[in-house]
Amino acid sequence: MTTTVRHFLRDDDISPQEQAEILDRAAAIKSRPFSDRTLEGPQVVAVLFDKQTLRTQVSFAAAIAHLGGFPLVIDGKLAQVGVRESIADVARVLTREATAIVWRTYGQERIEEMAAHSSVPVVNALTDEFHPCQILADLLTIKEHKGRLAGLSFAYVGDGANNMSHSYLLGMAMSGLHVRIGTPATYQPHPSVLARARALAAETGGSVTIVEDPAEAVAGVDVVATDTWVSMGFEKEKESRQGSTSPFARYAVSAELMALAASDAIFLHCLPAYRGFEVDASVIDGPQSVVWDESENRLHAQKAVLSWLVEKSGGDRR
Repeated sequence: MTTTVRHFLRDDDISPQEQAEILDRAAAIKSRPFSDRTLEGPQVVAVLFDKQTLRTQVSFAAAIAHLGGFPLVIDGKLAQVGVRESIADVARVLTREATAIVWRTYGQERIEEMAAHSSVPVVNALTDEFHPCQILADLLTIKEHKGRLAGLSFAYVGDGANNMSHSYLLGMAMSGLHVRIGTPATYQPHPSVLARARALAAETGGSVTIVEDPAEAVAGVDVVATDTWVSMGFEKEKESRQGSTSPFARYAVSAELMALAASDAIFLHCLPAYRGFEVDASVIDGPQSVVWDESENRLHAQKAVLSWLVEKSGGDRR
């Protein structure tokens, strides 16, 4: 019997039920950090980085080690995947030696090509279009602080066209949250992602709303989130995105904007954060901020998703 290899390239590569299973596994692993030894051996997981990283490298390396494996970290600038040799050939090399592949890269088409030629699970550690592992960590954090997911209201304010916005739409809708995106009219989410998120929300009892007014977005919500206005790949636009005429200026999460949310609302940011731009120091360093829990939960969520993918793809290589 041939087992289908499972990949995690975007948030909706799993079903709502499977997302819940992974989150439950993450919570169980967090309570007993070394209880899951799926990668005992140690089995090798190839971890490639084309983009800058701190939390992703630390959390994946630690996650793989905690699962009993060995994180083989590969510098994308040295490997030059897709330049020095084709993505397909790199996939063929890695799948002979690794139990899974984790890749932080640029266009979504790159990781999709890797997965198309891989016989082991491929995990998206961030692309220009999606950041699904971060959303699992965020959902775990919300559930820890709120006790549930379905029925909660969530607002993301800032660049509605970036990878975090896209993954929030898909991942939060999949959990049955009521998702609001507050963003300028010229920075709307991709239409296909928005349509998919609305279809998921219809299935799970959530909802999706796109508004231009940041105050309308955060009014009464349980969770407020934002992201840097200068995502990787947009460094040349830094002055226009963070300058005095920035289209995002009124979307900054100030104490005043945060006060419009529910009194017990929590604040999320995937980091790195730029205080004084997308968020005020009084918010991210204040009592409603759970960003350090969120950062830690990358470890537990990624342990769970690696363990789950390897299990669903036919087990280990020992």
